[in-house]
Amino acid sequence: MELIWLIPLLPGIGAALNGVFGVRYFSKQTAAAVACAAMGGALLLSIVAFVELLGAEHREHLVELAQWIPPIALETASGIGAFEAPWAFRLDPLSGMMILVVTGIGSLIHVYSVAYMDHEPRGGYVRFFCYLNLFCFFMLTLVLGSNLLVMFVGWEGVGLCSYLLIGFWYHKKSASDAGKKAFVVNRIGDFGFILGIFLVFFTFGTLDFRAVAEAAAGMPVEEGTFGVISLICLLLFIGAVGKSAQIPLYVWLPDAMEGPTPVSALIHAATMVTAGVYMVGRNAVLFTHAPEMMLIVAVIGALTALMAATIGLVQTDIKRVLAYSTVSQLGYMFLATGVGAFAAGAFHLMTHAFFKALLFLGSGSVIHAMNEEQDMRKMGNMKAYMPVTFATMGIGTLAIAGIPPFSGFFSKDEILYRTFLDNTWLWGLAVVTAGMTAFYMARLMFMTFYGEYRGPSWGAAGHADGGQEAHGGQGAHAHAWHGPHESPRLMTAPLQALAAGAVIAGFIGVPAALGGGNRIEHFLEPSFVAEAAHAEEGGHEEAHLSHAAELGLMGLSVLIALGGIALAHRLYVRRPDESERLAADFAGAHRVLTNKYYVDELYDATAVKGTMSSARGLWTVDRNVVDGAVNGTGWLTRASAWVSDVVDKYVVDGLVNLVGRICTEGSYAFRRAQTGLIQNYAVATLFGVFAFVTFYIAVRYFG
Repeated sequence: MELIWLIPLLPGIGAALNGVFGVRYFSKQTAAAVACAAMGGALLLSIVAFVELLGAEHREHLVELAQWIPPIALETASGIGAFEAPWAFRLDPLSGMMILVVTGIGSLIHVYSVAYMDHEPRGGYVRFFCYLNLFCFFMLTLVLGSNLLVMFVGWEGVGLCSYLLIGFWYHKKSASDAGKKAFVVNRIGDFGFILGIFLVFFTFGTLDFRAVAEAAAGMPVEEGTFGVISLICLLLFIGAVGKSAQIPLYVWLPDAMEGPTPVSALIHAATMVTAGVYMVGRNAVLFTHAPEMMLIVAVIGALTALMAATIGLVQTDIKRVLAYSTVSQLGYMFLATGVGAFAAGAFHLMTHAFFKALLFLGSGSVIHAMNEEQDMRKMGNMKAYMPVTFATMGIGTLAIAGIPPFSGFFSKDEILYRTFLDNTWLWGLAVVTAGMTAFYMARLMFMTFYGEYRGPSWGAAGHADGGQEAHGGQGAHAHAWHGPHESPRLMTAPLQALAAGAVIAGFIGVPAALGGGNRIEHFLEPSFVAEAAHAEEGGHEEAHLSHAAELGLMGLSVLIALGGIALAHRLYVRRPDESERLAADFAGAHRVLTNKYYVDELYDATAVKGTMSSARGLWTVDRNVVDGAVNGTGWLTRASAWVSDVVDKYVVDGLVNLVGRICTEGSYAFRRAQTGLIQNYAVATLFGVFAFVTFYIAVRYFG
């Protein structure tokens, strides 16, 4: 466990090697080998660290690598405190589970990408693996960080990598726009997150997760009030809403499907979007002391799950169906944390990583087989061409639908059970959402793999136009297309491994009603409570139902899921014309759902156009007022300088020159009087005496 710092470092080294040397020197095979080896090494170290954690007496281990920010005197609520942040990693049950998810799923996606991205040019291929490794480095930093600042470094890092990977085909405008949209929307959430970090330090004088939990545990629960802890939780939750695509900041995730399919699987199914759920779970003690905020979290989660599920009912792009499914499942996780079932939310996070990565990679296999076609209306009968992809995606569909004994059944049932105990209204929304989930996922399977083949024909000329469009002309599948086919072994092997995980992962959380002990909940519990509070709660009894009632709830959820699957089979296999008739009969509702409740249009009309209009207004003010004042001042300065020049040249210099001219001309007259002859001077003297005497007599006698 002392070497857990190597877990994020290895992908970081892989990213550095491919980024610095790979683009110029590495072949495709070398770049892929470096990236996959880095992830494989991180996975091996994660397994070793996790096994050691299981055998440790205290299931928490802190490794401090360096004093990142030395103590700085800053004001806190209790006086002047020392703001400091060591670069430290903490391994506990929650972070231990997360590093296994990130490195395990990440390694399989790296292997899958070796074949999926093979048609990229060498430079783009190396760049892609550099970004993948860099993302895993930041994600592992996020989940292992022992304090909020180290987490924030990873948090911002995965945001950067999502921008790079979503816009990987940057020559394609829709991809570059989607990358910018993801980046901007995440920054909105991150603004709240960083304000929450500031308020945490001001309130508790520390940013260490364990120290904050211990301090918060000693504070009263803000029952019926919205105090400082509630405000902290609200700000942190705003960050989680942006990163985990919840109402109202969910709009970036469906557009993120413009990136390559492995990106969708890694970032937007298994890891990055779950960072918000992880962050809320990591601060569980804070949230449990803010019941009002817990209710807000639960309501936002339930509404997001329901809304995204309704949109997924009518989407025709195979990846967008999965994108809205991801938004919906994340809503389930937040619903779990909102009702206090943090372990159930983390459990669903883990199972979701398996079956959603499986479904995304399976959709990528279908897209690969169809030469980059993503419209399910142009598929059909694909099970005849790709049986492995069909079987594995079928397992993923049953898992996400909550059909036993697949993993999604156990984690989703635990969320539904704990929600029923806390709030039956939210439970009702969650059950309806579960039925919709089963329907739209079964619809995806039936439209893609059943019925008649509806895609383009193929022949010697091939069919490569779609590939060029899908990849923005960068390394697309420009070879002749010979029809749908099963993907290569490097792509199907990860599908089979993920399918195995989707089958067995749920058995670590079998509830007591089914004869299990819900081991994962007991394993994760120390991560969600403060040590002092945990020691005092030994006799605390939680609300629960009888095993018979719990089994009844399970049976109801399974029946609803089966009903959704049966309805999808009727509408898209037995009577496909009926689905078209329903769409025509309910054209208004269908149009609203197809256009995703016009939320993007609303944002464009308000936030986007408002921002652009205000920017243009500010530009106009800057140009006409600020620049006008500056330019006017410059003009006045130039005008006054011209006037000063004229006055100086013609008035001041003119007067000086006039005096000089007068003196010069006068000197000629006076010079003539200076003859140097005595007789002239004598005459002048006599004339002067005569004039004086005459003046005197005149004044005396006539004055």
